[in-house]
Amino acid sequence: MRSAVLVAVMALVTIALRFLPFLVFRKQTPPYIAYLGRVLPPAIIGMLVIYCLKDVRLSAAPFGLPELLAAAGVVGMQIWKRNSILSILAGTALYMVLIRLMV
Repeated sequence: MRSAVLVAVMALVTIALRFLPFLVFRKQTPPYIAYLGRVLPPAIIGMLVIYCLKDVRLSAAPFGLPELLAAAGVVGMQIWKRNSILSILAGTALYMVLIRLMV
């Protein structure tokens, strides 16, 4: 019962945070919020890519090849299918296969 209450409270807080911008900016979105909405998603994706590749060792075998091929697979899949979830899943699967075969 306690867990259900915790999950319900977390769900309500999450929903409230999602609806809050729509309530606050009901009439018109300020220009700086619109700007942040345009520039933050690519910036966050860039930071995630850097974080994922920060520990790649280019000086030892397999010289970052699985990461490079998986990243190229994600980019190629995104260009081809335009589906982020499919691209991420395909890239993850490709990476898992490559690290098992190359190491």
